[in-house]
Amino acid sequence: MKKTVLRKYAQLIAASGVNVQPGQEVFIAADLDQPEFVKLLVEECYKRKAKKVVVDWSYQPLQKLHYRYRTLTTLSKLDNYEEARWQHYVDTIPCRIYLLSEDPDGLKGVDQEKMAKSQQRLYPVIKKYRDQIENKYQWCIAAVPGAAWAKKLFPELRTSQAIEKLWEAILSTSRVDENPVAAWEAHNKDLHDRCRYLSGLGIRELRYKSANGTDFTVGMIPEAQFCGGGETSLQGVFFNPNIPTEECFISPMKGVAEGIVYATKPLSYQGQLIDGFWIRFHEGKAVEWHAEVNNDLLTKLITMDEGSCYLGECALVPFDSPINRTGLLFYNTLFDENACCHLALGMGFADTIRDFQNKTLEECRALGVNDSMIHEDFMIGSADLSIDAVCDGGKVVPIFRNGTWAF
Repeated sequence: MKKTVLRKYAQLIAASGVNVQPGQEVFIAADLDQPEFVKLLVEECYKRKAKKVVVDWSYQPLQKLHYRYRTLTTLSKLDNYEEARWQHYVDTIPCRIYLLSEDPDGLKGVDQEKMAKSQQRLYPVIKKYRDQIENKYQWCIAAVPGAAWAKKLFPELRTSQAIEKLWEAILSTSRVDENPVAAWEAHNKDLHDRCRYLSGLGIRELRYKSANGTDFTVGMIPEAQFCGGGETSLQGVFFNPNIPTEECFISPMKGVAEGIVYATKPLSYQGQLIDGFWIRFHEGKAVEWHAEVNNDLLTKLITMDEGSCYLGECALVPFDSPINRTGLLFYNTLFDENACCHLALGMGFADTIRDFQNKTLEECRALGVNDSMIHEDFMIGSADLSIDAVCDGGKVVPIFRNGTWAF
């Protein structure tokens, strides 16, 4: 891929993604696949007058070794220097960039029980820091090609060709054209206009139906609003948390959901794929489920903690989205969740509550926003999906017909 194009992508992430502020620190998490692009991104952050840019490299084969050889006690402990870093995040409120490129099957064979238990034990320690920075910092999740990921999508091509094809798909769906920043400004306006319309309807519940068996109703929080595209942190900085994004989303009322939903795409979770699954909800809680592939992992996901069996997000994405029109199954949630409608198990978003800036996190959760150590999106959109909104006074407004917007 031409360096001039990659430079534009790096500029987009630094400027429109996290919107680095002068004197702000930046932390980048990346795999080893695209060091040259990471170098470009670091430079663009410095050009925006970042005080310091730190890159944390990761490598899935090393993760597998850690889970194999470390004891559960060691895996479950946050050492002093690691806890000091979390306190540093609280004290300095840096930007955080997550560059995804990992192999969708890269953690296949890892001890799922050991992984889940260690994460469950670590969560209470991390949570006290995470809650303190919630909605205060800018963050952006974006992607670059990894060799194994590229070969998963394009197995018939040589590795170099597959990587180039994946670059093309990432850049086109991320709107990296002649002027990516302007393209994102226009895209954000469209998403914000749709969110404004949806939020003005006074929706009390959404009803989903599809020929695949999905028949599902979920309740809304009266004080909630739809969000999408760029958002503004509590520090007053506008940023785009996901590149790409196509969704208008809301956090539903915890404890109010009935019916069954069928996943329409595989879910990549902890380096493994869950596929062919459905989940049935009663009184807001996942009470029954089954996956044709990796059912045990789905069970681990749903039972991670008290809140992981409840919903944290309902996202509306037309089935003819730019990502779906590529015809690719990305095996990566950042892309596949923006291909069609999805739900998320686990943590909800406090910033979907109106006037959340003047409320505490606890007050937002008391209104019905779910809390959990996880937030995992799974896709339920289909070509025939219909969604109706039941609004104040019982009025029914069509939101989706034949998988896309009805307005």
